Amino acid sequence: MPTETHCPYCALQCGMKVMPEGSSATISARDFPTNRGGLCQKGWSAAELLDHPERLTTPLIRDRKDGDLRPGTWEEALDRIAFEIARSQSTYGRDSVGIFGGGGLTNEKAYALGKFARVALRTANIDYNGRFCMSSAAAAGIKAFGIDRGLPFPVEDIALAETILLVGGNLAETMPPIMRHFEAQREAGGKLIVADPRRTPTAMAAHLHLQLTPGTDAALANALLHIAIADGLIDLEFIEDRTSDFDAVRRSVASYWPDRAERITGVPVRQLSQAAHLLGEAATAMVLTARGPEQQSQGVENVLAFINLTLALGQVGRPGSGYGCVTGQGNGQGGREHGQKADQLPGYRKIDNPAHRAYVAAIWGVDPADLPGPGRSAFEMLDDLGESTKSLLVFGSNPVISSPNAGSIEAKFRSLEFLAVADMFLSETATLADVVLPTTQWAEEEGTMTNLEGRVIRRQKAVEPPPGVRSDLFVLHELARRIGCPEKFPAEPTEVFAELRLASAGGVADYSGITYERIERENGVFWPCPGEDHPGTPRLFLDGFPTADGRARFHPVTHRGPAEMPDDDYPLYLTTGRLMSQYQSGTQTRRVRSLMATAREPFVELHPSLAQRLGITEGVEVSVRTRRGVAQARARISGNIRRDTLFLPFHFAGAGRANLLTNPALDPTSRMPEFKVCAARLEISPAHLESL
Repeated sequence: MPTETHCPYCALQCGMKVMPEGSSATISARDFPTNRGGLCQKGWSAAELLDHPERLTTPLIRDRKDGDLRPGTWEEALDRIAFEIARSQSTYGRDSVGIFGGGGLTNEKAYALGKFARVALRTANIDYNGRFCMSSAAAAGIKAFGIDRGLPFPVEDIALAETILLVGGNLAETMPPIMRHFEAQREAGGKLIVADPRRTPTAMAAHLHLQLTPGTDAALANALLHIAIADGLIDLEFIEDRTSDFDAVRRSVASYWPDRAERITGVPVRQLSQAAHLLGEAATAMVLTARGPEQQSQGVENVLAFINLTLALGQVGRPGSGYGCVTGQGNGQGGREHGQKADQLPGYRKIDNPAHRAYVAAIWGVDPADLPGPGRSAFEMLDDLGESTKSLLVFGSNPVISSPNAGSIEAKFRSLEFLAVADMFLSETATLADVVLPTTQWAEEEGTMTNLEGRVIRRQKAVEPPPGVRSDLFVLHELARRIGCPEKFPAEPTEVFAELRLASAGGVADYSGITYERIERENGVFWPCPGEDHPGTPRLFLDGFPTADGRARFHPVTHRGPAEMPDDDYPLYLTTGRLMSQYQSGTQTRRVRSLMATAREPFVELHPSLAQRLGITEGVEVSVRTRRGVAQARARISGNIRRDTLFLPFHFAGAGRANLLTNPALDPTSRMPEFKVCAARLEISPAHLESL
């Protein structure tokens, strides 16, 4: 019989069925609320990874820094890691060892990893690649609403919205099955507005495309709110009854009159007015943000500006309405709720809050004073490698590809005294490791994930892992045994989830009423769910907001340009993003034949007028340069991008690695790097010129 489980990729967590077939399996779709029986090509081809010839099935060990990785036993590999942890901490202190996690790990693994860092290692230095995904929206949600949940409503509500504004997201390529809900919205007469510097497939499907200049998102939001106020489209009763601090925002957006906003954003006045009226005159409206506005050094303020617009229109706390963030990674939501972020404890508790520390310490059976304080954020920890951080453990992440200013980060990885990586394949990061541990994949393990709606779903084991492969929970259990606290780190997911439920009880992200049985019975359970008799919370904010006074808060936002603007030396904007056939750092998808047939290599998208000016023709190899490095790729000429902007997908390694170029400037609140905009120049590759 096939096993019902979920796709291993994005945060939509589409339902699927897996039927074992020899050493691999076949995939079929199932009718789950998020995907309604649909899968994208990544989901359909996911089984190719299970018996892939490059799959790691034995630990790899490097005997000396200049030596090669060789096969080793699990005992040898784990003993080596435990020895290096002890050596590093005895020589340099507890915080000399760091942990870097992943947004694709199950809730059980994320919880155990956070606990392992604080209890077994007692290091402050843990963070995860989800910091690069949704952290700006998370910080803005907490400021405005008192809570961070990607979508505070079910995906099905998309079809109920008369108007939707999607900012900086290309969902038709990044999570195609969700477009079924947008199609239902359109069929019901709804309108979709897309704000994006590129005319993406999603923008092509929209009623209105706002092709803004990269890095001007806050100015766009302020202009839309300015028009809504001037034209009497705001909901004064909602503002009075359910929000605070609107007057400060009213004053702040007064200077964003349409003509000025057009000069800043490049969006024509008539389109600004049309968008404001489509939103303001709709009975139900949504504003959704994605990585475009969020992955910037002012990402939190960008999101707050769009939340201001949504609140002023009174479009929060009703079915078919609201602000939401379209999370990217499979468990980007749950991954931070239970302890992978540098400043958080399970249940979304704060590590520097004495009451929160005391509660979690009691569950863990330790003295609150023994728990470390907040550590460095993801990029800051990576940027410190080789300095105060001497040893690093990486679980399910490939930061050599996914980090900004990746050339510098790779050099820092090479400077570490010790690196251990747990992964399914020998990723670009794993090739630098002293120990590599082969770990289980999605269909080979049990656990839970939390999707973009805050729906906790169950990942069920469908096939046996290859001989020699172990789970991350086994790794943590065995390392804890060597360190001296094995009883605190069970290897069984059911035991870990039972403890997670206790540790989250009473927290913002309360999972205490969620069980594996309920998840199966109810097609997932929405948090917060504080008791087994509680129905879960599909829609937040119906009756109030989890703030001190129960009101949502406005925040005045002033548009600031990107950290790095184009100039004479670097006259173009560079933005990066995803392709339909690839995913994140490509560790998985670059090994799937059918996906590589569709998207085998990187490309640089540029406008025909720019191509003509620079003498670039379709398919020519070009060099993209920024102040941090150079990347090589082939030119793809398209009228769907702004004349002043280049686009480069970030999935690829080698000379086309996009993150060699990106700017590590950080948002002051979320510590999100500025992936989405930097200054660049474009030229024909010297190698191509030599071949002429």
